[in-house]
Amino acid sequence: MAPREDQPTPASVPRIVSERARPRGDELTPALAVPRYVPSDGKRPVLVALAGPLLGEVYVIQQAGLVIGRDPTAAVRLLEEGVSRRHARFETVEGETRVVDLGSTNGTWVRGERIKTRALTDGDRVRIGQTSVFKFTHQDPLEEACARQLLEAALRDPLTRSFNRRYFLQRLAAEMAYADRHHTALSLLLIDLDWFKMVNDTFGHAVGDSVLLRVTEVVQAKIRIDDVLARYGGEEFAVIARDTPLDGALKLGERLRVAVAEASFVHGERPIEVRVSIGCAAVPHEDVAGADSLLSRADEALFRAKRNGRNRVSP
Repeated sequence: MAPREDQPTPASVPRIVSERARPRGDELTPALAVPRYVPSDGKRPVLVALAGPLLGEVYVIQQAGLVIGRDPTAAVRLLEEGVSRRHARFETVEGETRVVDLGSTNGTWVRGERIKTRALTDGDRVRIGQTSVFKFTHQDPLEEACARQLLEAALRDPLTRSFNRRYFLQRLAAEMAYADRHHTALSLLLIDLDWFKMVNDTFGHAVGDSVLLRVTEVVQAKIRIDDVLARYGGEEFAVIARDTPLDGALKLGERLRVAVAEASFVHGERPIEVRVSIGCAAVPHEDVAGADSLLSRADEALFRAKRNGRNRVSP
């Protein structure tokens, strides 16, 4: 069951026991005196997302500070249950980095304690929202680049750089749970390239790969920044669209279909005709009870689009 907005934390969040006095009820833990950590030359304070929708991302805490929240103007926009519009700010002054709660509804948590403000030490974990956990540490640019490369390898398809199937399935389950708790709409679009085997057989797999990459670029340019694009299979892609009912998904699908049809695909001087079929499904729906069910309905819709002549969008 999701926490009420007036609850400081879900009951499932563990409390860390130490020799210090623990807060009772909604009492906030005062800032604790901690030794300053002065990084060696070249190291910068960063946040690494250990859990939640931003898993693996690395954010540098600049001198001007870094705000996390749902607001589009936040440096780190976190669209997750329990996150306020401007939830928390991270700031570094004279070598000391602090996290300041900006009056959020559900609180900012450091080492299992709800705080108003807290000086951070290397390795501290900060929880914001229901599932997002950030690790505070110091990294030099080489370490930051390495962390981002590991993220790419874990979450992204190596060819198209869209999200991979594993991340897509995890994200779909999380988005379904969110939509169910908040009684909001959620759509899934499955996109399949028509007659793609013919492209590979005629032009070769290297050209086929370039077509997949170009389709990814076309689709990514037409969806919202909050939508999730993933490579679901060989020539099949998926788009998760939050707050989008079925009619909105069908309109989005048609825009994507037309955009691919109008895009230029050539090999040398030879044009390549690329078309897509798209199946759409959405919740709330009386026959959809979970992520697997939604995926099945989208797959059935895609099959109908293929069966009815391809190059079309089907509910």
